[in-house]
Amino acid sequence: MTAYKTMPFRLETERLILRPWAESDAAEFCALLSERGKGTPTVEHIRTSIAELLTATATTGIALLPIQRRDEDDFIGYCGLIIGRSTLEEPEIAYELFQRAHGRGYATEAARAVLDAAVATGRKRLWSTVGAWNTPSLRVLEKLGFERDHVSTEDNGEVVWLTRALP
Repeated sequence: MTAYKTMPFRLETERLILRPWAESDAAEFCALLSERGKGTPTVEHIRTSIAELLTATATTGIALLPIQRRDEDDFIGYCGLIIGRSTLEEPEIAYELFQRAHGRGYATEAARAVLDAAVATGRKRLWSTVGAWNTPSLRVLEKLGFERDHVSTEDNGEVVWLTRALP
């Protein structure tokens, strides 16, 4: 396993609740992923993905969590820690929100809660990778104290790698 504490799997902020995945999230998760413009996955495929996320969480002690707004009680995206292009010792923070939820500070609010959860695990550094074109996500990370480390070129374009020392 790992020498790190397990990340809390329920995080609450003033406006948001981040919680474990449920099978009932599958349709909304499909809709979110379809906003990427690369087709819509099937609900069955997403149910499998949710099961894989839950298994990974049990194995790694870190989680990618659905975000719901407190007042509206609706699913607006996800935020959490993943291995991604990094490692379990220095995971990536990842987030994605429905376009209808952009520009309201939700990504920053959710990511700040995940950042605090990462500190509580005892980790010393986080990574994030963002498409160079994604100015809003880069702004969120800069607000949270992430700094650019390097840029790589991948099949889908330039990717900015950012790091943040913890706490």
